[in-house]
Amino acid sequence: MSSAPSATTGAPLSLRAQAYESFQQQIVDANIRPGQFISQRELMQLLGMPLGAVRELIPRLEAEGLLKTVPQRGLQVAHVDLKLINNAFQLRRLLEREAASRFVTTVSDTDLAAIEQAHLNIVKRAKKKAIDDALLEDATTVDWGLHDLMIDALGNELISEVYRINSLRVRLIKLEGSTLSPDVLIPAMEEHLWFIDALKRRDAQAVVDRLSHHIESAHRRVLGLPRPDMPWSLETLE
Repeated sequence: MSSAPSATTGAPLSLRAQAYESFQQQIVDANIRPGQFISQRELMQLLGMPLGAVRELIPRLEAEGLLKTVPQRGLQVAHVDLKLINNAFQLRRLLEREAASRFVTTVSDTDLAAIEQAHLNIVKRAKKKAIDDALLEDATTVDWGLHDLMIDALGNELISEVYRINSLRVRLIKLEGSTLSPDVLIPAMEEHLWFIDALKRRDAQAVVDRLSHHIESAHRRVLGLPRPDMPWSLETLE
C-alpha cells in the first residue's frame, strides 16, 4: 500500500498517520459514535487499514482520551459526559479567543470577503429550499473551516495539534448532544456573520466577545439550554 499525502503538508504519510487521519474522518462522518465498543478487527475494516497500523494507532488514541481499552470488552470510544463537555468547551474557548485576537490583525480584507460570502451562500441556499444532507455537510465545512483557519493562522504547530484533538472531542459531543441540524443551521451562520462583521471592522474586543458568545451558544445547545440572546440578525446586512 502506498503512502497517501498529508492534507496539510502534502508529504507522504506513514500507515499509522493514515490510520489516524481515517479515524478522524470517521468521527466527522459519524461512523464512530461516542461510547461505542469496537474490536481491533472492526476498527481495521472501518479505517481500511492493516491490523499492524491499527495496533500502532491505539496507544495514541488512548493517550488523547479518544479511546480506551476495557478488559474483556474491547475498545471503547470516549463516552460523553458533563465533565468532558465542560472541559472541551473551556479548552476551545481558551484556544480560539487567543487565535481570534491575532486573526483580526492578520487576515486580509480579500480573505474576509471570501469567508463572508461562503457563509452568505449557505444562508441563501437554506432559505431557498429544504435543508438536506448535502447542505448540512457544506455548512459544517464552512463552519469548522473558519475556526480551523484562525487556529492555523497562529503558526504554532503545538497549539494546532491540541486544538485538532479537542475538536474531535467536540465533534463526538455534538454527535451525542446536538449537530448542525436544520433548526440550528441559520442561527449558527448568523453568529458567524456577526463575528465576521467585527473582523471586518478590525474591532479586536468585539471579535473576542462575539466569538465567546458563539462558543457559549454551542456549549449551551449541547447541554439542552436555550441560546443566549444575540443583539443582531441577518436583516442588518440586507
